[in-house]
Amino acid sequence: MMPRHRSVFERILQPGQSDLPPEVAAYLLGWDFPPEDHARYEELSAKAQQGSLSDAVKEELEELLTANDLMVILQSKARASLKRQNPAA
Repeated sequence: MMPRHRSVFERILQPGQSDLPPEVAAYLLGWDFPPEDHARYEELSAKAQQGSLSDAVKEELEELLTANDLMVILQSKARASLKRQNPAA
């Protein structure tokens, strides 16, 4: 199996480094998409599987996926930072 390619976000943000202050880490862990964005993602994903997306809608889906990638990386770093602060957790 080939190694997974690290995104630019991962290279810049370095999610494995646990160097966020606890307040920042806790704040980041509270981030989520609004319900309407969750619903829109589900709708666009279903259309994408059917192959029925226009270029503009593909761009919208890519934007949602990019935002999700960024949030996942930041939240990973936040969890690592809190764990370093409180190893028993």
